[in-house]
Formats: sequence, C-alpha cells, structure tokens
Amino acid sequence: MGKKILIVGGVAGGASAAARLRRLDENSEIIMFERGEYISFANCGLPYYIGGVIQERSALVVQTVEATQKKFNIDIRNFSEVVKIDREKKSVQVKNLNTGELYDESYDILILSPGASPVKPPIPGIEKAENLFTLRNIPDTDAIKSCVDEQKPKSAVVIGAGFIGLEMAENLHAKGVHVTIVEMLDQVMAPIDFEMASILHGHIRDKGVELILSDGVKSFEDNGKKVVLNSGKEINTDMIILSIGIRPENQLAVAAGLEIGERGGIKVDEYLKTSDESIYAIGDAIEVKDYVSGFPTLVPLAWPANRQGRSVADNIYGKNVKYKGTLGTSVAKVFDMTVASTGNNEKTLKRIGAEYRVVHIHPGAHAGYYPGAFPVSLKMTFDPKTGKIYGVQGVGYAGVEKRIDVVATAIKGGLTVFDLQELELAYAPPYSSAKDPVNMLGYVASNIVEGSSNSVQWHEIDALVSNGALLIDVSEPHERDMGIIKGSVGIPLGQLRNRLSEIPKDKPVYVMCRVGLRGYLAERILKQNGYEAINLDGGYRTYSAVYPAVSDVPESKCPIEVDDTGTTHPYCGDIESHIKINACGLQCPGPITKLYSAMNEAQDGQILEISVTDPGFAKDVKAWANTTGNTVLKTDFVDNTFKAYVMKGRQPLAGQQEAALAPAAAVRDGATIVVFSGEMDKALASFIIASGAAAMGKKVTMFFTFWGLNVLRKQDAPAVEKDALEKMFGMMMPKGPGSLPLSSMNMAGMGPKMIDYVMKKKNVDSLETMIKNALELGVKLVACAMSMDIMGIKQEELIDGVEIGGVATYLGKTDDSNLNLFI
Repeated sequence: MGKKILIVGGVAGGASAAARLRRLDENSEIIMFERGEYISFANCGLPYYIGGVIQERSALVVQTVEATQKKFNIDIRNFSEVVKIDREKKSVQVKNLNTGELYDESYDILILSPGASPVKPPIPGIEKAENLFTLRNIPDTDAIKSCVDEQKPKSAVVIGAGFIGLEMAENLHAKGVHVTIVEMLDQVMAPIDFEMASILHGHIRDKGVELILSDGVKSFEDNGKKVVLNSGKEINTDMIILSIGIRPENQLAVAAGLEIGERGGIKVDEYLKTSDESIYAIGDAIEVKDYVSGFPTLVPLAWPANRQGRSVADNIYGKNVKYKGTLGTSVAKVFDMTVASTGNNEKTLKRIGAEYRVVHIHPGAHAGYYPGAFPVSLKMTFDPKTGKIYGVQGVGYAGVEKRIDVVATAIKGGLTVFDLQELELAYAPPYSSAKDPVNMLGYVASNIVEGSSNSVQWHEIDALVSNGALLIDVSEPHERDMGIIKGSVGIPLGQLRNRLSEIPKDKPVYVMCRVGLRGYLAERILKQNGYEAINLDGGYRTYSAVYPAVSDVPESKCPIEVDDTGTTHPYCGDIESHIKINACGLQCPGPITKLYSAMNEAQDGQILEISVTDPGFAKDVKAWANTTGNTVLKTDFVDNTFKAYVMKGRQPLAGQQEAALAPAAAVRDGATIVVFSGEMDKALASFIIASGAAAMGKKVTMFFTFWGLNVLRKQDAPAVEKDALEKMFGMMMPKGPGSLPLSSMNMAGMGPKMIDYVMKKKNVDSLETMIKNALELGVKLVACAMSMDIMGIKQEELIDGVEIGGVATYLGKTDDSNLNLFI
C-alpha cells in the first residue's frame, strides 16, 4: 500500500514534488493544500504582465487545478490553509478559506513548501496608505494592473531595488509612469558588488528613472500620497510598490517546534529533512547551504525550489539524493541591460573572512567586426592560491547570462581558473570570439595566481596616488580627454619603452589603461625592465563606473532649444548630421579614436553622428567633448546601438540663445620647461622664458634633470657625505650658475666671463639674479630625484627654494600646460 503524503504549498517547489511523487509511485495518496487560487504560476513573469510585455493573463498560469488533478491523480485543495501541525498525531489542521470550516488530515509524510512573504515593516502611515502594493502572487498582480490601467497614475515610488523592484520600475516606466526608486543600501541588486551595480545605476538614470540610494522611508503621509524619507526628502506619488525583501514563511514550523536556522529559514539536512523524521521542507521557506562557502543562507529562487521538489520526492522513496547546496545563479533584465551572477560575491567573501582576489574584464560579447558587439563587463572572485572559482558577476547588453551559466557549470564541476582557459566554447563571429570572455577570465586570473601579474583595485588607487604613488596611464592622449584618474601621468603604451629613463625605480609603479589589457602589457614591459609594476584591474572602465569623469575643464551644459514663447528646453529634437561615423563593434579605444580623427577633419559648427555598441561611450563622449571644446547635442539608444551627436566647437545652433550655451573650454594656463642642459646660455634662455611666462600669469614649473641640476647647485655648498664615485662627479661638474660653461665659444672658461661682462655693460641681470627673480614670480624649480641619485647630488647642495620630485611631478604639471619646452 502506498504512502499518504501531504504537501503544504504549490508553485515551484510543491508542484514539482507532487508531479515527481506520482511519477515514482502510482499508488500513494497525494494531497496538496494551497491558500490561494493557483497552484502553479509564473511569479517571475508577473511584472511583465503589468507592463504589457506579457499580454495574456492566462499565460501566467503554468498548471491549472483541473489539469493537474487529471494528469497526476492528485487531490488538490486550493483556498485551503494549513494552520497547525500536530507532530504526535501526525496530522495537520486545515481551514477552508471559502467556508471557514476547520478539519484535520493525517499524514505519513508531510512536505512544507509555504514559500516566503513580502516584508511589510511598521512604517508610520503604512496602514492608511492607499495604492500601496506588494507583488508576490496573481491577486497582487491583478490589483497593481487594475490601478495602472484604470487610475492611470502619473508617478510611482518603488521602495527596494532588488529583482522585483527593478522589474516593476521598468514595467511601470514602460506604461508612461514617472518612477522613483528608493533603496536603503548604496546600490541596487544586492547579489552583485557595488562597482558592478554602478553600471546599472547610470543606465537606470539614463532611462529617466530617479534613483535614490542610501536612503530609507521614514513615513507615509496623506494616505500614501506622500513618501517621506529619512533624509527629509519628500516625494509626492500616485502609487507605491513595496519591494524591500521577503521573509521565509516559518510560522507553521515554529509553532510545531521544528528547528529554525540562524537566517530564519526552516532548518533541513542534506536530504531536505527537518528535525522531524516525517517532515521535509523545500523552497523559499528553508535555509540552505551555500554551495561555495558551506555557510547557511537563504536563496529564494525558482531553480533551487524546483530541484528541491524533485529531490525530496526521490528521498521519500529511498533514493537518498543529497542536496549539495545552492549557488544562487540568477539573472534579471534591467531596461536594456542584463545583470547576472553566480556563487560568492566580494561582499560575501569579506563577511566570512575568506582569502580571495578579483579580476574585472570588459570584452565584446562577440567578435568586434560583426555588428552589434556590445561589451560585457565581468567580475570573478577566486582563491589566489589554488585558483578555485568563488563566483562571477556580469552586466551588459548581450551575452551576459551565457557566460554566467558557463562559469556556474564550471564551479559545480570543480574547475579552477586554469581550466577556464581550456574550455572549448562555441565560436562564430555573431556569437563569440575565438577567445571567449570566459576564457579571458581564466587567462587574467591565472596570471595573478601564477604571479606573472599583480593588480590594484578601483577602490584603492585614489588613496595610493594621494599618498605619492606614481600612476601611469598608457592610454592615448585623446582617450584621456574622456576622463582621467586625478594625479595620473599619461605615457602612451607605444612610447613607454623609449621613456623608461623618466620613470623612477625606487618605488612601485602603478599602470592603467581604459579596460586593463594595455595596462597589463605595460606591467609586463616594466617588470622585464626591473620595475615593480602593478596594473589597475579593469582599468578606467571599472573605475569610472563608480566615480564621475575628472577633467580640469569646467563642465559644459547641454545646448538648449528655445520655443516660440522664448521658453528654453533641453535639446532633444531631430538632428541633421554632416558626418556619420560607424564605430559599431569596435572595442576601446576604437570609437573615440574614430571620432577624434573625424573631428580633426570637420569644420567648426559641423555635427558628427557616431554609432557605437560600447555602453560606456555615452558617458565618455560627454567628458571628451567637454575637455576638447566640442558640444554633445544628444545621445540616444536606437536599434541596439548608441548614437551620439557631437558638434565641433561651441557655436550655437539656429534658434538657440548664444548666452545659454556653455563657454568654450577653459584655457590651460600652465607652462613647463625641462632643463636638461648645464650650459650657461641655455640656462639664461630658460629663465628668461620662465620669468616672462610667469609675468603673463602662467603657472610655471621648471624641471631640472641630469646636467641641468648644475644650474641649481650652490657655490658654497656644505660638505656632505659621498662615496668615491659621487665625489668624482662633484669635482668634475660646475658648482652653480657662476661656474657654468657656454654651449659654444667656451674658450677654456673665458667665454662665460666675457658674457658676464657684456651682460653687466648692457644692464642684463646675471643668471643668479634671474633665478632669484623667477622664484619671487612664483616659478617652481623642481630637481629630478632620480638624476640627483645617479649623479651623486644631495639636497643640501642645492639653492634654497628648490623642490625634489620625480617624473610624475613634471608630467602632472604638463596636463595643466599649453606650453612645454625641453632645453
């Protein structure tokens, strides 16, 4: 004779268990209790029905009561709530919600699949708030859709920026509702880390949705027409979606004395059995083991619930199938972007105290030369000693979930970062590249594990530079116009080998580029030339997802339109372009390079229309145009491509008020002079130019290196301790401006004396006086620390007022300069 099995709750877990039970045993009596009307519905599709993407309500119902009863011979009792478990009698008390009748039902085996319920905290005014909704089931969906379709709200506040919150924001926005998202954390989408979520932050705001982070709800006022935040900000609204999380439905289990885990879920063993031998539990209500870390966790997702439903049925019939834990693999659509993750993120690894490293990459989703090659941003966490993969996150417009699924499979298979390099994945230009992004994750991470590469993270670099670290950006100059890390020094990769003499070896050198690849190449060049080099992981692309673009040029305002009444509006009309540029599929720095080249050929006032598949370009081009004195008229996302309309220069368009346009880019008012020569006439010329530039209001820096250091030496320098070679150098080199030779006609020292005589006769200041005057005018004199070390010159030997610095000091000043001389 078969068993009598009761199932509390349907949907993913309960319905899967019921179907599997019947497939394993035709004779068992199976009874399913469901509080609501529907036993199996697509709760992940609910927001899309509200937004009109899914048009038929019936499509949400996966299995009807009648069809399931006939197909599986299961006694399904909907509108029936199990209110009590009597473990001694092995029975449950059931309430018929239609009639109010209470009755008992015995069991041999009980499966708890009650799910989870939305968190609804006791916020002041919440009980009186009208048009306040949560979304968990079909009745919730019906209520929200009725409000949207019939009352036609103009505004909505979505509280909480998890899966449901963001999906509801997108679908309400699609219905023409102005949406404000309020999130207490500093980011959306808790399963991913902050810098990855920051990519979404920009995209959400670009869509016209107001995103408020690090702020919570203090109260609801005026019957829910006003939301008051902890910051004091008040938001008027027509409807509210409360989506701040869910909690396991554990009341039945608690009342029955079953063991509850530390996270609030029903505690189960590896066979999904509770602390009672006759009772199993599955789905959102249970606490599971994190597959990677082994720590207890809650993962309210569809796949685990379905898998657990099948596994528990197997175990009831003696198959002893272990549930090994949950990876938490998930994916969501956020407007035009996709976000997905699996395994442990960095926040989790920090919390549990694990040793880990991370890598960020931004490759194309498929071959760059095939149309529509959007970049996919990936972050992977891993063990730096063994290469064990902890987790991966992805954000992008295409190909994201594919890569997450591959790595999820790799984690389940026990593969390491070294194995990712060897995965033979399907390749054709429309789908991937010969080196798939998953392979690239393996290559980058393996370099770190093997010690051939070292990296610094986006959140560490600013503090390092502020404390004097040298950061070299090997991007091209026009790329740096799109934004820089403050304090970085620009040396293009192609020039790096020829400029090694400018880079000090006495401290680590940090390198960066736009996405990390050229930074890695620079790191390898430097390391093989005796430097300690460290690459900025993920490059400027990762850094700029969090921090706004930095430029020394004041931010320009977007052009405006003026209507017939004289009222101004942001420019948003159709634009006729003079030059069209197709940069689709090009990876960094391809798009900005094409725009830069075309802009050089364009005439002032002409409009360039550039089409790209790089989502970061819309942000980058604004910074680039601002720095270079051009004007971004409009950016758009059309037919799966980004379009930017850039006007050369700052001239107003027809119909625009000239005064409303931004001023031209600010003029760089600095001047830098490298003094390499130690000859008197060249030193005189240097200080004449420097003093003249300073008198015109320029901020002048003179950088003295190698023989030029002799210009700064004192005639009567104190005795300092030197080794034999340094003493020899000191004896051979002139001591200060009064001992410098001429470049021509030195005549065994007679030439300088003749020049001194002529200068006095013509009332021209001596070199010593010129140096003094330059200092009084604010000219900065910087002595190269590396050259001083090579030539054995000590700081005590230099005249007063001289600063000691490295190449970073000089190159940093060149960013502010429109005059740069080498003498």
